[in-house]
Amino acid sequence: MTTQTDSLPRLTSDVPGSGGAFKLVPEDFEVEELPAYLPSGEGEHLYLWVEKRGRDTREVVRALAAALGVAEDDIGVAGMKDRQAVTRQLLSVPAKAESRLGEFALEGVTVHWARRHGNKLRTGHLKGNRFRLRLRGVRDLGAARESFARLSAGGVPNYFGEQRFGRAGDNADLGRLLVLGQRLPKRPDRFQRKLYLSAFQSRLFNRALAARVRAGTVSSALAGDVLRKEETGGLFVCESPEVDGPRVAAFEVSPAGPLFGPKMTASAGEVAVLEAGLLTEEGVTLDDFRRGGGETEGGRRPYRVRLGAAELVPEGEDVWLTFELPRGAYATEVLHELLKDD
Repeated sequence: MTTQTDSLPRLTSDVPGSGGAFKLVPEDFEVEELPAYLPSGEGEHLYLWVEKRGRDTREVVRALAAALGVAEDDIGVAGMKDRQAVTRQLLSVPAKAESRLGEFALEGVTVHWARRHGNKLRTGHLKGNRFRLRLRGVRDLGAARESFARLSAGGVPNYFGEQRFGRAGDNADLGRLLVLGQRLPKRPDRFQRKLYLSAFQSRLFNRALAARVRAGTVSSALAGDVLRKEETGGLFVCESPEVDGPRVAAFEVSPAGPLFGPKMTASAGEVAVLEAGLLTEEGVTLDDFRRGGGETEGGRRPYRVRLGAAELVPEGEDVWLTFELPRGAYATEVLHELLKDD
């Protein structure tokens, strides 16, 4: 099946694929959230540190809501986690339901601790994620080391992963119809609507990033680029590439691509022309994104992200990869760079 991430250009395209199989069992893929903060011990919300195997986050939320007698919307989640993995993450529930926590039981899911806090956990309330991945049967260890070393030094292209686009790969097409104000074959619920709209924005971002990878400018400051400060997330438009270029090279700032919407920081010059061309290709305008309301206000996403605490350890014919990525970045994009499996 063709996916939205097939044939995306890779930063390490001149390095051979390492070969290897991934996610043969959930234990091959471990993910642990790096929380933005820890619960204080007091407040009207109860934070749960949850470990799960073979379950996606929505399943856990549904089961928790049923066991605790609360609405699914009352449960806070910082980030969604894969089903085919061992994952550890924070969830929050109303503290009034604490006495019923013992009634919660779901195969493959363990609540390790529960502590109170003053606010509900919200989407994005995390620094990032720590990954530990096993590649089985690696054929070219040298190629794996070379690609991984380059990513550690220069960052990872911040593509949205295939998970974003749904199992059928049609989430972005459905999102485009919503942006154009057209009716879908099946009326989506609120979660699906958000998913579809986001997938359409994500497809456009991936195309913008792919063009930068092909041009060799992912780590360059172009006149008119919107640049993002690594420390604060602040945005500004590049007026002087000779001044901002060294800051990009030092990873102080990074070029940031479009998540189209009315509140997106505008680029300038040739960069703006290229971004506008993406909309023309899809037959939409920037103003069309207003139909998405709060789901498509728009923003900027860095074209590259740091690969933190990176380590590659061979184990027989296998390789263990350990690394950290900021929130919103996909570990599968690191694997694509090593495996060259598109």
